[in-house]
Amino acid sequence: MDADQTPAVPKNAAPRKPVGELLAEAGLRPTRQRLALGELLFGQGGDRHVTAERLYEEALAADLSVSLATVYNTLHQFTQAGLLREIAVDGTRVYFDTNTDDHHHFLLEDDGDLYDIAGANVSVSDLPQPPEGLRVARVDVVVRLRRA
Repeated sequence: MDADQTPAVPKNAAPRKPVGELLAEAGLRPTRQRLALGELLFGQGGDRHVTAERLYEEALAADLSVSLATVYNTLHQFTQAGLLREIAVDGTRVYFDTNTDDHHHFLLEDDGDLYDIAGANVSVSDLPQPPEGLRVARVDVVVRLRRA
């Protein structure tokens, strides 16, 4: 499956809350554009990894009237509100992950597909001591893969 596509929802997956409720709980006003983009991101259930460009293409295909700048702004607002997790895989590619739990990723370099790795399956040790007054917020591990 392409990382930007909506994955099949497992039969035992808990249903997601309605998008308006997710936005309200995150302290975001449910504007028309936030609701529409939120429905594309969260409406199908399951976890997704999307780029802003891919979400913009989905919005256009759904006849939503939004600009690419609005998509970027909304994704960043959702991230700041804790609804998404931003994953920077290199200097040019940023994914937005609907799974905000602690976990890591495989990146298939050939296609740009991103896949979850359970957080418990990766161990990171001997982190350097952060400078005084700072703390480690999280560690993101991206394991890069290529087809053999």
